[in-house]
Amino acid sequence: MPTHPDPVTHAIRDWAMIAHLSALVGLLGNGIGFVLGPLIVWLWKRDDDEFIKEQALEALNFQITMVLAAIASVLLMLTVVGIVIGALVLIVVGVLMVVMPIVAAVPAKRGMHYRYPLSLRLVK
Repeated sequence: MPTHPDPVTHAIRDWAMIAHLSALVGLLGNGIGFVLGPLIVWLWKRDDDEFIKEQALEALNFQITMVLAAIASVLLMLTVVGIVIGALVLIVVGVLMVVMPIVAAVPAKRGMHYRYPLSLRLVK
């Protein structure tokens, strides 16, 4: 059986994985790090390879969606009725912002396309 070159090289897969995991910079407590990591990878590597661009864009859009959801839940918490619901949504958003990039990094490292669920496609 003839061997075919892998269309997605190790370096490309590594950068796609980094695009997802770079969102975890937000754990350092600066608030915008969740968006900043994928944004930097997307801006820096988007012209190098289509797979890196696609995965960095997925990570960026997901993190922007999560930031918007966090803002909405904080605004909801400002109302008397929404305190509990807003707090629960904020907790879920916080967990998703940490867990989903790790989940997405695994298929990206394997060279597989990953799309985040519940992600708005704001940046194209």
